[in-house]
Amino acid sequence: MTGPIAARLAELNITLPDAPAPAANYVPFVKSGDILYVSGQISAGADGLITGKLGDALDVAAGAKAARACALSLLAQVRAACGGDIDRLQQVLKLTGFVNSTADFTDQPKVINGASDTLVEILGDKGRHARSAVSAASLPLGVAVEIEGIFRIA
Repeated sequence: MTGPIAARLAELNITLPDAPAPAANYVPFVKSGDILYVSGQISAGADGLITGKLGDALDVAAGAKAARACALSLLAQVRAACGGDIDRLQQVLKLTGFVNSTADFTDQPKVINGASDTLVEILGDKGRHARSAVSAASLPLGVAVEIEGIFRIA
């Protein structure tokens, strides 16, 4: 039987990507009781990495799209941590978003809204979360956005 989160993904015609494998000496997630810590997910889509610097080659809309991709990868990691059952997700607790941006770029929150809006669109109130959105001079592999998350699971 399909649960409400899986049904909502289908209704929105969203297919989660496979959970990305770690690129170095770390694990993609750590469970502690009912809390799940998911390592930073970099912006990547069907065509590969979403790279660039906000305030230079990328505008806020492109950054928000990159953040959306990060949110979907976060959900893919949650699904993997829950043995394939995304409906074990009870609450998104906290996101920390890193935006590859120029020194004078100040719209990091608008960029990370791409992830926040996606999670609320899919999860409703379960997707509402605390959050930080900060600038970075550069990010791994030149990606535009990286986001890590903390979740409560059943």
